[in-house]
Amino acid sequence: MNSAGPAKLKIVKGCLSLEDGTSFQGISFGYERSVAGEVVFNTGMTGYPETLSDPSYKGQILTLTYPLQGNYGVPVEETQNRLFKKFESESVQISALLVSDYSAEYHHWDSRQSLGEWLKGAGVPALSGIDTRTLTKKLRERGTMLGRIEFRNEKIDFYDPNLENLVQKVSTSEPMEYGSGKTKIALIDCGCKHNIIHSLLARNVRLIRVPWDYPLDDLQFDGLVISNGPGDPKICRQTILQIRQAITRDIPVFGICLGHQLLALAAGANTYKLKYGHRSQNQPVIELNSRRCLITSQNHGYAVDNATLPDEWMPWFINLNDDTNEGIQHISGRFKSVQFHPEASPGPVDAGYLFDEFLKVVRS
Repeated sequence: MNSAGPAKLKIVKGCLSLEDGTSFQGISFGYERSVAGEVVFNTGMTGYPETLSDPSYKGQILTLTYPLQGNYGVPVEETQNRLFKKFESESVQISALLVSDYSAEYHHWDSRQSLGEWLKGAGVPALSGIDTRTLTKKLRERGTMLGRIEFRNEKIDFYDPNLENLVQKVSTSEPMEYGSGKTKIALIDCGCKHNIIHSLLARNVRLIRVPWDYPLDDLQFDGLVISNGPGDPKICRQTILQIRQAITRDIPVFGICLGHQLLALAAGANTYKLKYGHRSQNQPVIELNSRRCLITSQNHGYAVDNATLPDEWMPWFINLNDDTNEGIQHISGRFKSVQFHPEASPGPVDAGYLFDEFLKVVRS
């Protein structure tokens, strides 16, 4: 008979250090390796499988403000049209995760593993026991900061992901085709969430998904969609050039998130970095023409400067929290974009009708 009793759970501590000298101690529940990145926060209550697999988070250390995380586990990896149904890409995209309370026990009929197991398998560090309220207040007051998570007194340098071409790291490497509809849509993949493609395919289109710097000159298509993605939009010069050429050809264009910023730059407007960004599933916006209000899912750290929009372009949506731009449109109605995510995932589907409006223009 073994009288030693149950083995004690090994506790590994890690430290989050911010560039202003502030530090937070936490307990590891992910992969134990030191990483650096930009520290940001998301105020959504649920949806961490979709959030953590969103390529727009590339290079970021993500703080989840809702205190309890992990209690419903991570779902089964089902696919449709060679795309995940419950994740937004093929892997975890964040650099690291910070939470207040982590539940290793999970209960959901569709779960196959815990959040911690998923992160360990992906090689992504995670710390619980973080004072996320204090951390989030600091980020709101000071703005997003660079940070590093270190284990066992290891010392690493700070790293600013926004100085790199992050889109190049998350874009498809070669063209891919989906669907068999008569309407042909070209999708510039800057780190496209899978549910954007699902949303388009549900509307009976033939879709060709191309890399961020793919030349569109010889490609025949009826409409162009520019996807979401990470980082500073001004780095994607090749993408901006391709969008300008599509506008010159009078091909209808619809941009989403980073794609919104890229369309604005292609039109001649300017973009700037927000103090702490919009990252949640509860962002209120208003459509200026109809005065219709929507609750939207958002994930971005940059915005379009309304004052720099050229003639024939106008704001389309505005954020009701801080009055920043959430959409632009050309007076012709053929070129439009939104800063939020009409495909949601996670989040409300209030804005799903925008896909229908875009395709109506394409098919007219």
